[in-house]
Amino acid sequence: MRAVVTRVTSASVTIGGKVEGAIEKGFLVLLGVGPQDTQAACDKLAEKVCNLRVFEDENGKMNRDLSQVGGALLVISQFTLYADTSSRRPGFSHAARPELAVQLYEWFLERCRQRGFQVEHGQFGADMQVASVNDGPVTILFDTDKP
Repeated sequence: MRAVVTRVTSASVTIGGKVEGAIEKGFLVLLGVGPQDTQAACDKLAEKVCNLRVFEDENGKMNRDLSQVGGALLVISQFTLYADTSSRRPGFSHAARPELAVQLYEWFLERCRQRGFQVEHGQFGADMQVASVNDGPVTILFDTDKP
């Protein structure tokens, strides 16, 4: 699995002119699923994202995690994180098929909820407009295939 996690002061997703999900302080997570990904990969990624210490403490150091700042997550499915960019027109054959990707996307959402977080999301496969106010900016890339 791949995720681009951005620390935000606010983020929202709009589908068909209607806001479907919105958060204040927290993480905007763009989540991509690969064909070899498993529920174990979801568990590992949810653990890393939810415990990521990138919020400032009283000394201005990035030392606090999402729970310590009362943060939430907005998770957006993003198959383009698996783009093959060897040519000028990207290919997406390295992304998981929708049957697997939907299941693991929803598994990831549930794992974050089970940790007590507010989790907002878009709609898998929909044309979405995502807005965010990046904080810092702080953006972290995760890939469960890499240590």
